[in-house]
Amino acid sequence: MRTFLVLAIAAACALPARAQQAAPATPKAAPAKAPPPSTPPTTAAQSLDRQLGIVEADLVPLVEAMPADKFDFTPTGEGFTGVRSFKGQVGHAAGTLLEVAGALLGEAPALSEADLQAGPARLKTKEDFVAYLKDGFARAHKAIATVNDKNLLEVVGSKNGIRGTRLGLSNLLTWHSFDHYGQLVVYARMNGIVPPASRGQ
Repeated sequence: MRTFLVLAIAAACALPARAQQAAPATPKAAPAKAPPPSTPPTTAAQSLDRQLGIVEADLVPLVEAMPADKFDFTPTGEGFTGVRSFKGQVGHAAGTLLEVAGALLGEAPALSEADLQAGPARLKTKEDFVAYLKDGFARAHKAIATVNDKNLLEVVGSKNGIRGTRLGLSNLLTWHSFDHYGQLVVYARMNGIVPPASRGQ
């Protein structure tokens, strides 16, 4: 009986304490309203172009954030045998944008296999690589604008053997760019650079 009374008193004392903890001391400010959602795309081209714009907004600032003296950086050690340098990754990502866009536009760019793999030899400076990447995205946006509901499944190809439907190649422009963005993030972080898209998170 004594044990029961002790437990009952303890429980009675705990209830007000819990009530006090649950009630906030001061009213919290209302959370900020989220911005209204963007207008949904109304065409296939708009939908594909929006996806490309997302990776462009991440990739270009990342390349711009890497110091010029780190553009030759190539990771070493286990798991990095034979990988491209930072600038080689950028050159390949941009070259693929140009090559695939050329296939969609029916205007094959003058890219050799070597150019496609790491960028043309004429690219020397950070500014050269950034401009080449931006040119690749500009051409890719132009190419995607030609896609419509009637030609989505039309098969097109490039001189370097890139071949597929217009829908598939338009998707390739985005996923391939994100693939190399992920690799470049590793390179940047290995040099103490936080990707701009990840800052403040």
